[in-house]
Amino acid sequence: MAPPIETPSKIPTSRHSSHPPLNERILSSMNRRSVAAHPWHDLEIGPEAPKIFNCVIEIGKGGKVKYELDKKTGLIKVDRVLYSSVVYPHNYGFIPRTLCEDNDPMDVLIIMQACCLMPPFLANIPHFFCDCHACEPVLPGCFLRAKAIGLMPMIDQGEKDDKIIAVCADDPEYRHYNDIKELPPHRLAEIRRFFEDYKKNENKEVAVNDFLPASDAYEAIQHSM
Repeated sequence: MAPPIETPSKIPTSRHSSHPPLNERILSSMNRRSVAAHPWHDLEIGPEAPKIFNCVIEIGKGGKVKYELDKKTGLIKVDRVLYSSVVYPHNYGFIPRTLCEDNDPMDVLIIMQACCLMPPFLANIPHFFCDCHACEPVLPGCFLRAKAIGLMPMIDQGEKDDKIIAVCADDPEYRHYNDIKELPPHRLAEIRRFFEDYKKNENKEVAVNDFLPASDAYEAIQHSM
């Protein structure tokens, strides 16, 4: 005799769920600042500022795409592709909770062990000027601790747009640098030339003045905080 066939019992459901509709829960989570922090406003500058500070990376070394912070959303957006045949000589970003005369956060160029955006198979081809030990990029949107070593005074289309020159405070190869005069002169010449040239094909004028020591960088950061 065949055993009786069991029918699954229905799971009781409530017509009135204790949870709000899904779309309301999504909107609620979007409105909570703890869900999506703004890197300019919410990230702390760090207790050792203006000497050592947090820095948000926008553009990795070797990059030709000009990423920048979208002030409204806090996301990193593509502003443009550089018009000139140049790439960023070092990682580039901004200091959170600062404001400069151009209504942007303070810009920083961070010197650290060579990490560029080139594929590994290009790393040893001299034509690409890659001195990486291992091509591992510092990604746009991440942040690191930087130590100011100098200031590069710059005028961009008649407007003050100074850049802090810094080293990565947690890079054993560069963290011992304390002032820009300790860098090789050719390194500074490369940095200066990049900023003098990177907007030429846009018919925009950029003027770079002589590099200033770490003390001037501290003063500029303190003023912008």
